Amino acid sequence: MRRPGRDTAESQRRITRRGLVVGGLMAGVMGVLALRMRYMQVEQADQFRLLADENRINIQLIPPTRGRLFDRNGAVIAENVPSYRITMTREQAGDVDAVIARLAKLVELDPDELERARRDLGELRGDTPVTIADRVSWSAISRVAVNAPALPGVLPEVGLSRRYPATNDYAHVVGYVGTVSDKDIERIDAPEQLLRLPRFQIGKIGLEAKRENLLRGSAGTRRVEVNAAGRVMRELDRQEGQPGADMQLTLDNNLQSYTNARLEGESAAAVVIDCDTGDLLACASAPSYDPNLFVRGISVSDYKALLDDPYRPLPNKAVQGIYPPGSTFKMVTALAALEDGQIALDDTVYCPGYTEISGRRFHCWKRGGHGNVDLHRSLRESCDIYYYDLAVRTGIEKISAMAERLGLGVQFDLPMTSVAKGLAPTREWKQANRGQPWVIGDSVNTAIGQGFVLASPLQLAVMTARIATSRAVTPRLIKSIDGVEQPTGHGDTLGLNENLMREVRKAMFAVSNSNRGTAYRSRIIDDAFRMAGKTGTSQVRNITANERASGVVNNRDLPWERRDHALFVNFAPFDAPKIAVAVVVEHGGGGSTAAAPIARDITLQALYGEDPPLEAYPAADRSRIKALQEKLRRARPQAGPDGKDRA
Repeated sequence: MRRPGRDTAESQRRITRRGLVVGGLMAGVMGVLALRMRYMQVEQADQFRLLADENRINIQLIPPTRGRLFDRNGAVIAENVPSYRITMTREQAGDVDAVIARLAKLVELDPDELERARRDLGELRGDTPVTIADRVSWSAISRVAVNAPALPGVLPEVGLSRRYPATNDYAHVVGYVGTVSDKDIERIDAPEQLLRLPRFQIGKIGLEAKRENLLRGSAGTRRVEVNAAGRVMRELDRQEGQPGADMQLTLDNNLQSYTNARLEGESAAAVVIDCDTGDLLACASAPSYDPNLFVRGISVSDYKALLDDPYRPLPNKAVQGIYPPGSTFKMVTALAALEDGQIALDDTVYCPGYTEISGRRFHCWKRGGHGNVDLHRSLRESCDIYYYDLAVRTGIEKISAMAERLGLGVQFDLPMTSVAKGLAPTREWKQANRGQPWVIGDSVNTAIGQGFVLASPLQLAVMTARIATSRAVTPRLIKSIDGVEQPTGHGDTLGLNENLMREVRKAMFAVSNSNRGTAYRSRIIDDAFRMAGKTGTSQVRNITANERASGVVNNRDLPWERRDHALFVNFAPFDAPKIAVAVVVEHGGGGSTAAAPIARDITLQALYGEDPPLEAYPAADRSRIKALQEKLRRARPQAGPDGKDRA
C-alpha cells in the first residue's frame, strides 16, 4: 500500500533534523579532539618530547636540616657540616655489580660499607637511593660526575653530617646521633617514611634522643625527571621541609670545659646549678668520650676500649650514677629532727666514739669521740653519734620525707638518658623490695647517708641549692627553643623554718671556714666568694676480719674499686648564694681530700668566669694551683668570640 505523499515528506523532514543533530554532535566531538590533539602536539610538544624514550618522574624526600645546639652564651655545641656521599638506585642502575665494579675504579670503596650497601640494595625498594660511599673527597665526587654516563643510577650528593666541636665535653649531656636501625623503627609508633631513608640519622642517647622530634624537623619533597639511564634531567618542583628547632642550653661552655678538664684522671662527676633559676651551668661525668666516633659507626676496637675501661666512660655518672650520699646527708637528718621538734639548736649529744643501739655498737669516724656536740659542731666536724641519736628520736619516715622535700629520691624531668630517681627509703619500701621489716639499725645508717639511701650528684646539687635558698629549686637544661625562653626552675618556698635553715647554713659555712672544719684546707680566701659546704665519705665495702688482722684498714691499702667514694657539696657566695656544686669521686677515699678541692676550684671558676687569681686560694696551695691552672689551660679548648674552639 502506497503511503500518501504528505506522510513521506514529513518522515523525510524528521530524518533530516535527526541527522543534523547527530552530525552536529559528531562534529563537535571531533572538534574537541582536534583541539586537544593540537594542544598536546604543538603547545606541549617539548614536555612530551622529554617524557619520551622511557623518561619518568620521581618524587624524592629532602631530609630536613637538624636543629643546632648552643650553650647559654651562643657557643656551638652541635652543628651540621657538609658531607659528600655517593648513592645508587637499583632500578636505574640495571646491572648493579657491573656499575659498582666501574665505580670502584674511580673511588676507593670501604669493604664493610660496600657490604651494607649491597644488602640495602637487595632489601629496599628499587627506587630508594642507597649510600655506596660516605664522607668522600671533593675530587672523588668530581670523578664520578665526569663519568656519569658510564655509571647509570649513581649520583654524587652533598648532605649534612652532625659534628660535635667540643668533642668530649658534652658527650654525656647531648649524646650523639646515629643511623636509624631496625630496633629504632620497631620502637617508634607509625614511623614516617623519612626514617626509612638509608643512613638517615636520629638521636641515639642524651638530649639528641630525648628531643628528637623537635631537632629532626620535617622532610621536604622534590619532583625530578630522569631518563632511562637514571640521570636527572631537571627538577620539576620542590617543596622545602621544616628545619629542626635550634636549642640553647643552660650550660656554660667555658665552665663545662673547665669542669671536664678538672676531673681528668678520675672516675667522677660534678654538677653546678644556678641557685636562682635552677639552670645547670655544668654537668660533667669523667672519663668522657668523643661522640663524633658514634656518628658514622664506631669501630669494634674503639667500642671495646670504652666497655673495658674500669672507670666506665659511657654512663652519665652526674645524673645516672647513684651513690650513698654519706655525711652530705646529715643536713637532711638535722632539718627533719629540728622541724619535728626532736632537738633544739643548743641541745648537745655526747660522743664517746661509739653508741650501742639494740645490742649493736655503731662507731663514729673519730674513734676517740668528739665529746659534747651541738648542731653546729656536729656538722662542722661531721660527728656521726649526733645523727645516730637524731635518727632514733625522729624515725625514718620523717627523715625520708625531708629528703624528698630537698630533692633526694625525686626523678627530675630532664632531657637526658636514664635520669636516676635515687632512693629515700621507708618502712614500706624495705618490706616491698627486701621482704623484711625495717629495724632501728636501718634508720641509724640512713641518718649518716649509708644503708639504703642513694642519691645522684644532680640530686645532691639540687639539695644544696634548696638549703641555700629555702626554695624548691628545680634543675633546667634547655634555656630556649628557637629563641623562645623556657620556664625557669626558680621554685616556690619550701615552707621550712627560716631560723633553722639559717643555722644549718652557718654550720656548713664553718665546715669550710673554721680551722676545725673538715673542708678547711679547701676554703676560699676571697671574702666576696666564701663558700659553705659539707664533706662526705660513703663506704662501699666492709673490711673483713682477715684484712683487719693484716693491717688493711685504710683506703690506700685497698684495691681502687674497694675504696670509699668521696663527696662534697657547697654553695657560694655564702651571703648571697649564686651557685650550688656537688662533686662525687668514685673510690676517691675521703671527701675532704679528694672531692672538696675539686669542688672549690670549680666554684671559683664559675664565680669569676675565668681562671681565678691565686689570691683566692690558701697560701699553701698557690704554687700547686698555678701549675694546675697552666695544665688545665692546655687541656681544655679556648673559645673565641664566635663560639668556635681555639686550639
